[in-house]
Amino acid sequence: MNLIKYEVKNYIGYITLNRPKVLNCFDYNLLVELENLVEEIYLDEQVRVIIFTGEGEKAFSVGADLKERKSLSEKNVKRNVKKISSVFNLIRNMPQVTIAAVNGFALGAGFELMLSCDFRIAVKEAAMGLPEVNWAIIPGAGGTQLLPRLIGEQKAKELIFTGKRISAQQAKEYGLLYQVVSRDNFYSTCNELAIEICSNAPKSLIQAKYAINRGLNVDIRTGLDIEQKAYEITIPTKDRQEALNAFKEKRKPLFTGN
Repeated sequence: MNLIKYEVKNYIGYITLNRPKVLNCFDYNLLVELENLVEEIYLDEQVRVIIFTGEGEKAFSVGADLKERKSLSEKNVKRNVKKISSVFNLIRNMPQVTIAAVNGFALGAGFELMLSCDFRIAVKEAAMGLPEVNWAIIPGAGGTQLLPRLIGEQKAKELIFTGKRISAQQAKEYGLLYQVVSRDNFYSTCNELAIEICSNAPKSLIQAKYAINRGLNVDIRTGLDIEQKAYEITIPTKDRQEALNAFKEKRKPLFTGN
């Protein structure tokens, strides 16, 4: 069985973690397969938006495979932690827009994968959290750094220091989620957002994401310089001219990515 399902439709890539019997938890083999796939997608100009989800209805991912961890030496535990951190860092820096379709439990590294995406949409039944302190460790795939930046220091410390789970609605109130929807409308909602994003010029999406991500943790002057350089990359594109022509001709632009 493939540990990951992947398909592309209409410029949207669908990545599904495929270990439903263990709630899509991450073992080393899954991490390697995910890393290889993400590196391949990086260069695929036919993919503009990526939707991450988990197989089945129970879990997005419940994090690290604890049965595997129990059998590992300290050296290999460090290997796994380094691998999951590097893979999620790759995902955060993908040029494509990313959406986490949280179809169930998102715990530990599953929660951190969700944080690594640009948008997070969850079903009402989803529950999420960072329970690492309950296991005498700490979040090791970006949780201690991404969560405070997203929801503020105090709320992040509450979730990390207590290790408690919160509902999808609570996560929405914390500012963690873009939307919470019923399961019946879940995948259509994710697709609608992806389609809306895909209708725009690919290079503009790439440069806008780059400018936002690179500018978040620098001073405003440096951030504005980043924005200016990203803007300049879009000026010579054929898509920019197409947008101007479409405006003049009162029609919808057809972007090709050139």
